Amino acid sequence: MHPMMNIAVRAARSAGNILLRYYERTDTLKVTQKGLNDFVSEVDRASEQAIIDTLRSSYPNHAILAEESGNKSGNDYQWIIDPLDGTTNYLHGFPQFSISIALKHRGVLEHGLVYDPLRDEIFTASRGEGALLNDRRIRVTNRKSLDGALLGTGFPYRDQSHLDAYLGMFRALIKDTAGIRRPGSAALDLAYVAAGRLDGFWELGLSEWDFAAGALLVKEAGGTVSDINGGGRFFETGNIIAGGLRLHSAMASVIRPHLTDHLRG
Repeated sequence: MHPMMNIAVRAARSAGNILLRYYERTDTLKVTQKGLNDFVSEVDRASEQAIIDTLRSSYPNHAILAEESGNKSGNDYQWIIDPLDGTTNYLHGFPQFSISIALKHRGVLEHGLVYDPLRDEIFTASRGEGALLNDRRIRVTNRKSLDGALLGTGFPYRDQSHLDAYLGMFRALIKDTAGIRRPGSAALDLAYVAAGRLDGFWELGLSEWDFAAGALLVKEAGGTVSDINGGGRFFETGNIIAGGLRLHSAMASVIRPHLTDHLRG
């Protein structure tokens, strides 16, 4: 494993210990509402600080983009951190949340991990080296069509301006699939696509820290990641489709008629 990935794993495990420590007593946590249906707790901040401290101890000059503390300047390396993806799940005791850490070098994703502390599953990927789950190589499924596919998604909950378009996509996709799941952690959903547990995934309005690591996992597991139009601007738009090559194409073709002018733009 690359030395930078080793440090990221150490950071994720440190943060995971904090999440597990408070998981059975979330009713004691101080929670603040950041926006519509968007919450942050003291455990989010403690988890993020543990990650930053670990990364800074080895790479003090690297830039950091983190969900709770924003963008911190540095050199050509930038860490992208979500210390608790699935905060609402966590606060309700719903056992689906994760930690996401990615590293860009001069704008190119080089390393990414998604850690599920409850199951002690750590998904890792380094550019050009494939994707792993607990050191076992993983691959996306080779499903060729929506028939029998299991998809993951996330309902728009912060910005609902595209809700009608999203519901149109949902209705169109659910007709031909084996089912659609909405577990509540986009990072973990993308890791599941990489591991073949889901055949595909789509969501609108994500932030970079939600999907940076997961996108690299899917790509390194042999899959395709695009924006909602099928192009490469998902880092700019936050709208994403992911899956195996043929399944991704099938999803994109069904989604396309439901795109508004704004989503196309």
